[in-house]
Amino acid sequence: MGASPATASRRRGLLRAFGIVLLLLAAGGDVLLAGADGGLWWPQLVVLPVGLAALLWPAARRPKWLTTVVRTAVPAVLSGAVTAAVFLSGREALSGPGELAILLCLLLIAVRDCRVRWAAVCGVLDGAAISALPYRQAPGDSAVNPFAMLVLAGVVAGLGGYLRALDRRRRVAVTETQRAERLAMAADLHDFVAHHVTGILVQTQVAQLLATTDPQRLNGILKDVERSATEALASMRRTVGLMREAPEAGDTDRNPRGDLAALPELVEGFAGPVGPKAVLRRDPSVPDGLPHEMQAAAYRVVQEALTNVRRHAADATEVLVGLAYDGRVLEVTVRDDGRGGTRLPQAARGGGFGLVGLTERVTALGGKLRTGPRPDRRGWEVTAKLPMEKPPS
Repeated sequence: MGASPATASRRRGLLRAFGIVLLLLAAGGDVLLAGADGGLWWPQLVVLPVGLAALLWPAARRPKWLTTVVRTAVPAVLSGAVTAAVFLSGREALSGPGELAILLCLLLIAVRDCRVRWAAVCGVLDGAAISALPYRQAPGDSAVNPFAMLVLAGVVAGLGGYLRALDRRRRVAVTETQRAERLAMAADLHDFVAHHVTGILVQTQVAQLLATTDPQRLNGILKDVERSATEALASMRRTVGLMREAPEAGDTDRNPRGDLAALPELVEGFAGPVGPKAVLRRDPSVPDGLPHEMQAAAYRVVQEALTNVRRHAADATEVLVGLAYDGRVLEVTVRDDGRGGTRLPQAARGGGFGLVGLTERVTALGGKLRTGPRPDRRGWEVTAKLPMEKPPS
């Protein structure tokens, strides 16, 4: 098992603190050794404070002008200017590991975090400053090969480029995940609300007819309309809430309910006081512990099929919803006895994308969806077969 987020954060904090301590110790060693053997000490007092401030200034307290470009470019330019001044003076100024470590860290930050154009500029400045450090030695007494420093800078720049690629890949993955999640939530919103609104439209049409022929039945119809409208509004509220912010841990009520346990309510609500007879037959072999994605897909199949019955077979008198499970495949069947002779107005039939999205959802789980006339030609049938790789415990 991996470490918990709190443990991982604690480890990162300890590593960061350890790195800062090492960096400060190295910078202090540079200052102590700067004036050894008659060397100049002022270059370290000029470069080190600026470099440490650029590297260690807390992100939450940085002024707006202290951008990544400024942080990585200014210390490099200052280090290069100091190196040129020391070289022209003909004297010696030791450049210790502290300044080298600061410039290498700033090079890594420049290549990783700056925009592409500025990453190249700041990377070149930092790399040049690192390569120029050996020239602070006395003329003819270069203790370190400038080419070796250039190779070291190239390695660090390559590491920064690799981390930059990983960051970009992570951002793309997060963006795609968010986009897919929003599309899924939009599909859920359509599935829930369209189902209820279609029912409201049908019940309203029936209510208009009964207003003159059997007004006593209006009370039951209006209550069903009120219930459907309330559920549609609740579905929209929950889904829009999910789009605005992530659900809190344990807050399951904010997710639109869509599983096998909710099917009896869905089928009962479809019938209502004036709708066709709807029956749910769930085989005892169907377990409760099926994976959530399988249960959600089964719920969507039933929901979309019932909605299509209302849209395209309003003359149906009976709808049968069946669930069966053989240990490997969950089979969902929705049959009606309508002949399609009575339909809703064109504006109420939807855009025809319900079955397309349903097919994508079922196919993504490795299943198959079939829609077409019943074998006995006495209505329509929707059948979905959802396989499961591992049986529930």
